[in-house]
Amino acid sequence: MLFLVMAFGNAVYSQSKVVDEVQVQSKKLKKAVDTKDESAQADSYYTIGETFFNDGNFRKSEEYYTKAKNIYEKLNDKPNIEKASRKLAQSQEKQNKITPAISNYSRAAEVAPSKSRALNTNDVTRLSVNSAEAKEEAIQNNIQLNEKDNDKGDLAASYSQMADVNIQQNNIPKAEANLKNAYKFSKKEAPQQALEINQKLTDFYVENKNYDKAIEAKKTVLKEDFVKENSKKEVEQIQELADIYIKKDDIGEAISLLKKSYGIALEKGHTLEAQKSVKKLDSLYNVSENTNASVQLYRDFLAKLPDLVAKDKSLVDEKILEDTEQRIAQLEKEKQLKDELIRKKNVFNYSLIGALLVLSALIIFIFRTLKKVQVKNKKIALQSLRREMNPHFIFNSLNSVNHFIATNNELEANQYLTKFSKLMRGVMENSTEDFIPFQQELDLLQNYLALEKTRFADKFDYEIEVDESLNTQSLKVPGMLVQPFLENAIWHGLRYRTTKGFLKLHFEKENQYLKITIEDNGIGIEESKKQKTEHQKARKGRGMKNTLERIALLNDLYYQEIQCNITDKQNAQGVFVEIRYKLVNK
Repeated sequence: MLFLVMAFGNAVYSQSKVVDEVQVQSKKLKKAVDTKDESAQADSYYTIGETFFNDGNFRKSEEYYTKAKNIYEKLNDKPNIEKASRKLAQSQEKQNKITPAISNYSRAAEVAPSKSRALNTNDVTRLSVNSAEAKEEAIQNNIQLNEKDNDKGDLAASYSQMADVNIQQNNIPKAEANLKNAYKFSKKEAPQQALEINQKLTDFYVENKNYDKAIEAKKTVLKEDFVKENSKKEVEQIQELADIYIKKDDIGEAISLLKKSYGIALEKGHTLEAQKSVKKLDSLYNVSENTNASVQLYRDFLAKLPDLVAKDKSLVDEKILEDTEQRIAQLEKEKQLKDELIRKKNVFNYSLIGALLVLSALIIFIFRTLKKVQVKNKKIALQSLRREMNPHFIFNSLNSVNHFIATNNELEANQYLTKFSKLMRGVMENSTEDFIPFQQELDLLQNYLALEKTRFADKFDYEIEVDESLNTQSLKVPGMLVQPFLENAIWHGLRYRTTKGFLKLHFEKENQYLKITIEDNGIGIEESKKQKTEHQKARKGRGMKNTLERIALLNDLYYQEIQCNITDKQNAQGVFVEIRYKLVNK
């Protein structure tokens, strides 16, 4: 049993208060993880770090301060980043980890408001420079800042740091005064810090062979409530006082103090402290060659050890604390696992969404490409239809020229050829455009009707009327769309009349539409069908088919809503054609 107790050595550091606080925070941490409250998680880590820091376990406090700081950094919580970074730096400084401490003081200065920035900047200077004067100036600046804010914890630390500089400067009185100030400010606000400063003060006296002052300082701390109320701390301080007497060569007083510490340890159940007192007493008995006392001491210790261990809560506390920390570690692993699963799920979801977006983009691209191809094909078809002159018209025009030449009517032949070439040139010039100015279309139609009038002078007269509200310059219309209807009226209606007929072409604006009417008093559609020869019936005409295809393409490409109606007149001879389409300014 003694072996097991000694095996723990100095590993046991916790008090019930530390264990209770860590357990409380572990429950809060679990709740924060379950609710995904990262700010609460960081707060729990920070509180656990504070608990270990105040108990003097700076290695553990560094661990939890680091966890808190990392989450605050993730949340960009600047006030808490400053707070956690500063405490982390202090933990590292206590462990003599100067380089990371400087880094964390610097980080705290980056995110802190002006007052805190100055505190952290001064600490960076204090740790970075070698000059004692520069260190002293930086510490003095922090003392002034802490006095204004009445921050006794930081004020005590600054006085303790100033004492270190004083020792470096070999200024013994000033070092002593600053250590006393540090102890005075820390004993109410930070008991653990007060104990550290008291130990530094007694060590300072011992190093200078001033044992009486060291004894006085240690007796002073033994009178403090925070020591008298904590039996473990009381035993430790009595043992340290005994060490001072040993160095003073006052073995009798040292033995008396160690017996006292041993008695308190047995009474309160502090196994390791009792064991430590026994070892020190044994060492002193060996020096004085008091073997009987040493043997009696060990017999007493071994006899009381079972009851002592049974009363000792520190071993139980250590086990509880270890289990609690394991639960926290397990909680962190579970959180990491969940985060990893969420990350993988998100990666899969984002990959799937990305693939769908790429696929959608590809489909849209293919659709648009096909649409462009379709539009291009339709435009090519439309262009082809525009360029396709009615072979029947060209053939008959050439026959007319031949007729004029055969009858030695050279003047008529020349005039006809001039008009025909002008019409052909106009048609070819506009063959690349889907829409041409209305005035150009009007000129082409007038030229065409003049040609047909020259050919069939005794068959018809014609008239073109244009609504004055139409802007013939800005308005654009499909080129030569009306011509095939005029040709049909002349060739299949008017030329079969026995008397001269009449052809009327009328353009007018009707709301947002252009209305075109073509009216003739020829033989009509039904009568024209009856008079066709078998050869004419067998031949498929291209003029009207070409025009209807053009109308369909124009409606499809430009949403013109072109409507065309061709009917025989109800109460008179002839055909009535009505064409309507939207007015556009292309």
